[in-house]
Amino acid sequence: MRDKLVEKLIKGEEKRQAEGLELIPSENYVSEDVLRANGSVFTNKYSEGYPGRRYYGGQDFTDQVERLAIERICKLFKCKFANVQPHSGAPANLAVYAALLVPGDTVLGLDLSHGGHLTHGHPMTLPAKIYKFVTYKMKNPDTGEIDYEDMRKVALETKPKLIIAGFSAYSRTLDYKKFVEIAHEVGAITMADMAHIAGLIAAGELRNPFDDGFDVITSTTHKTLRGPRGGIILTRESEEIAKKIDKSIFPGIQGGPHMHTIAAKAVAFGEAMTPKYKKYARQVLKNAKAMEGVLRKNKIRMIGGGTDNHLILADVFGSLGVTGKEAQTVLDEVGITLNMNSIAGDTRKPLDPSGIRFGTPAITTRGFKGKECKLVAELLIETLKNKDNKKMKESIHKEIKTLAKKFPIPKKFV
Repeated sequence: MRDKLVEKLIKGEEKRQAEGLELIPSENYVSEDVLRANGSVFTNKYSEGYPGRRYYGGQDFTDQVERLAIERICKLFKCKFANVQPHSGAPANLAVYAALLVPGDTVLGLDLSHGGHLTHGHPMTLPAKIYKFVTYKMKNPDTGEIDYEDMRKVALETKPKLIIAGFSAYSRTLDYKKFVEIAHEVGAITMADMAHIAGLIAAGELRNPFDDGFDVITSTTHKTLRGPRGGIILTRESEEIAKKIDKSIFPGIQGGPHMHTIAAKAVAFGEAMTPKYKKYARQVLKNAKAMEGVLRKNKIRMIGGGTDNHLILADVFGSLGVTGKEAQTVLDEVGITLNMNSIAGDTRKPLDPSGIRFGTPAITTRGFKGKECKLVAELLIETLKNKDNKKMKESIHKEIKTLAKKFPIPKKFV
């Protein structure tokens, strides 16, 4: 690379990733094949429109690669229609809102403080300025069970046009059938935002919302899907909904699709079809359970009481007297990366909350099994208990580096 400054920064990030452990549950590593596709000459090409209906010439190969991505993701999720053009998860959600709602319509989604996502109704977001959002919550944060009775009550009172099942920091299993029953009762469309667990669904390790009658699924393509940073929108069987979504993406909220990213998505979707990927997804869940056991043994409060998926949300302030921001900072110092996170009923501010969120997708990609994940959880807790002990932290950092070196980031996944 001729730009030595940028090259230096890339090398620095490569070193950071190689020597540390990534526990942010929304992050992962991609294969060398995905990286190559993402940096391919497809980045040079404008392809406004859809395969067979482009506005520019020279689309032979762009049409083929987009059709391939669509074919593969539809096969993975057992649906009829897919739009692989969204640049990320938030634009995908916005496009569904724009396609299926009119300004002022009501949307029912999971409360942010109970694990929902910003795009499900946070007042600072664009969707919240256009649509009216109402929320449902957990019945008990210590068990994680959603209060479906209250959800139904809110739905009957507010008559939402769209009901969202999905989350950013929720560790238990959603009962999709209850969402569909409530939606049918009030005449709502159902949308599952599966950004965090899409890969686990594609691998057959977690339930597919389409199997219970959901209308639409949105997702990112990184996280557990282990693809490039991007988004997708899937439609089970309604051609009418699919056509509205296509128009909402282009020309609605996006111009030219990022064809290099779509090529990389196609590669990642292909990787997700392999037996090796299914084995990976199964191990992600086993590893999360292994970490859960260590936290329970050390009496660390977990929101939801544990995990059914890839992530854990822990109340470190209530359990250890360490704030989420302090935890994130001190763990960075020893080579463990995770994120601070608000918890249900949090009395602290969002920029220094009571909780931390972490998960197993990235370390599982590196080959970690239960034994190593238990060790990481133990080192995490030990670091927080000794956050002011410089010598102890140096020793833990050395151990983390040794562990990272033993499990290098793989280049090939299949």
